[in-house]
Amino acid sequence: MSLLSSALITVAILVIVWQSGKTVFVRLLDGVEPGVIDGIHHTASHVPGVEGVTEVRARWSGHELHAEINVAVSPELSVAERHAVAREVNHQLVHHLGYLRKAVIHVDPVQEAGEEHHGIASHSHDDLPVHSH
Repeated sequence: MSLLSSALITVAILVIVWQSGKTVFVRLLDGVEPGVIDGIHHTASHVPGVEGVTEVRARWSGHELHAEINVAVSPELSVAERHAVAREVNHQLVHHLGYLRKAVIHVDPVQEAGEEHHGIASHSHDDLPVHSH
């Protein structure tokens, strides 16, 4: 075997080890590939009744994916109808993403969708200094 052939094989092995190592390291940190997040967002946004998907968070736990999704719906829907939309989002996610183990679906009225509506402003009570929770 020539020196050039040995060098090419060595480079090929190093590339494979680098790519595999990078994937394992991301998984060790519960990282999720952007394509998975995009798939969750796409699937949830196509469920009837969903007017928007404002947040998608996911993490790996071993070989299973856990996700939290915030969806926006019409404020005219009843609680039962909102619940039905959330159940259908969960059903479609599990159906389309076989590696998804669990999804928590949070439903917001469309005018209050997004994380900026969920924060608690700084305040004080009971003679405590100003704080937030």
